[in-house]
Amino acid sequence: MPSARLLARLDALAWVLIYGGLIALVLGIASHGHTAIGGWSLSVLGGIAALAGVVVIVLRSRLPQKPDSKT
Repeated sequence: MPSARLLARLDALAWVLIYGGLIALVLGIASHGHTAIGGWSLSVLGGIAALAGVVVIVLRSRLPQKPDSKT
């Protein structure tokens, strides 16, 4: 069973990857006119980061959770 701390870290990591990746993707698209190689590189890396965040969410959903014992 994963600890509550690990589950919270996975949640935080997933959202940081998704939002950070989407911001990098948008910045890469916006900078294509000034530097083509840099824009494409930033777009690809941002897309990969966002996709990695989705993968972390899928993996997190497959981990068992502890039942709340505070009831």
